[in-house]
Amino acid sequence: MMPGSKDAKAAAAFSICESLLLCLADHKILNETDILGLLGDAISAHRHAALDKTDEEAALHQQAAELIASIAVGGGSPLD
Repeated sequence: MMPGSKDAKAAAAFSICESLLLCLADHKILNETDILGLLGDAISAHRHAALDKTDEEAALHQQAAELIASIAVGGGSPLD
């Protein structure tokens, strides 16, 4: 098992994914429309997953959707 708390692991994964999206955009592999579509799909997946979960699990999925939406709208990282 990897060392670190769940929060640290989540922050690391989030940063890696964000950097990957920026790299794909910089190299013109994905354009802004593609990236916003990808983020929209992720938001939808978390919102849908929240529907049939316990309160705690649903809240986690809803928070994840809100974090992703903040990137899609603002273009920045909520980790900053």
